Amino acid sequence: MKVFTAEQIRKWDRFTISQEPVSSIQLMERASEALAGWISENCKNHKKIAVFCGTGNNGGDGLAVARILYMKGFDVDIFMKNIKGKVSDQASVNLKRLRDLSGISVREFKEADQYNFDSKTIIVDALFGTGLSRPLEGIYEELVEVLNEKNALRISVDIPSGLPADTMFEENAVIFKADYTLSFQCWKKSFLHPETGQYAGKVIILDIGLHAEYLESENSDYFTVDEKIIDRIFKPRKDFSHKGTYGKVIIAGGTYGKIGAVVLATRSSLKTGAGLTFTLAPRCGYEVLQISCPEAMFVEGGTEHIEHFKAEDNTVYGIGPGLGTHAETEKGLLEFLNEYDAPLVLDADALNIISKNHNNLKLIPERSVITPHPKEFERLFGSTENSFDRLNLAREKASQLNVYIVLKDHHTQIITPEGIVFYNITGNAGLAKGGSGDILTGILTSLLAQEYSEEEAGILGVWLHGRAADLASEKYSKESMLPTDVINTFGSVFEELNRRGGVKL
Repeated sequence: MKVFTAEQIRKWDRFTISQEPVSSIQLMERASEALAGWISENCKNHKKIAVFCGTGNNGGDGLAVARILYMKGFDVDIFMKNIKGKVSDQASVNLKRLRDLSGISVREFKEADQYNFDSKTIIVDALFGTGLSRPLEGIYEELVEVLNEKNALRISVDIPSGLPADTMFEENAVIFKADYTLSFQCWKKSFLHPETGQYAGKVIILDIGLHAEYLESENSDYFTVDEKIIDRIFKPRKDFSHKGTYGKVIIAGGTYGKIGAVVLATRSSLKTGAGLTFTLAPRCGYEVLQISCPEAMFVEGGTEHIEHFKAEDNTVYGIGPGLGTHAETEKGLLEFLNEYDAPLVLDADALNIISKNHNNLKLIPERSVITPHPKEFERLFGSTENSFDRLNLAREKASQLNVYIVLKDHHTQIITPEGIVFYNITGNAGLAKGGSGDILTGILTSLLAQEYSEEEAGILGVWLHGRAADLASEKYSKESMLPTDVINTFGSVFEELNRRGGVKL
């Protein structure tokens, strides 16, 4: 799904109004029905609702939601800055509709201090939408600070008040901190970055029927990875095939005390479909690898750490898990990269070695996939003030080096040399454990060996990693799930993909 800016979404609204045709107030009612429907279906244990409305169209949504929820049997109170103040045309229409309902009270913001908020109360934030272009101030700032402290479920309409849709917020800005954000039609960029996304809570995208033609024709360089994209990429396994059909992988890594990292990457490659998997590792890891990964073949690259890398044709390399940065390893890796020109996957210590000298960046073969976490990215390319700036720098470097950057984060970004960004929205905090990145290296290397393009491997690989983690967390919890649990869940994800593709299992 394309990620649009706030201005593009406003244009989408106008396009829908002109093409259906539908009036702006009818479109607002459609959105409010979707909002109220989600709340009534998912918040059945919360009967008291306090809706805080601004004077613009976001406030108009709030007024309509209040009316609909009241009709559904909820106890609803509305709060506004000034009951008799000026509001937008759409908000005015919905305010008039409330006058026929005697059971809804309309109060002023100052009365919120005396309101009885409790754990069964829902605070609905309908103060400001994407049209706000400056930080909250005055009574709105004070109100949001109060509401953020209340022991109640907090839900934002479209976007948390005070949160920019497309950029980083200003220092010391006050922002409504939602438990849920019910947004319309597509993700907003600020939901997908760690500094800003924490204010949105769990994001629910509601389809309100904005015109499909606009979605198809309007350009964007930013996408979220959805099932439609994944189903287009995934290639079911062919019946008349053999191990040579699915490529050869060499996972290179491991050092004394860090053999587990290369074990995880190797097992991940095996479990995601590579035809042949070899592990290039030091001799000290021989027994561990042969016992833990009997399906893989062992290639000795040194005694206690890898000292030399041998280039082989028709092979995809994944280099880095547990590799270490010993002088002999560094020398061997740089010599290998100086001679090797096919795309490969570089992670962890392979990136740390390269980052020691920025001239080493030129050694990365074009069309390769590199998978830095934020600190590794900083070592490679320099520091940035925030994740928005980091993404902009990643787009620049992906283009300069002609590589794909898988920038690991809560919503990992796959960045192409053409500057296209794919945000992954699977995965959870259970992946915040050592070994998770090693798994991803194995997945990506395996998919490249199976002749997925670099872009396809990045998108499918990161999605697969996250989806398996979501299933593992359901079984084991985010706290207790292990990287090995994620690997063992890959089969369930592939079953899902095959079922959606109509393949008989």
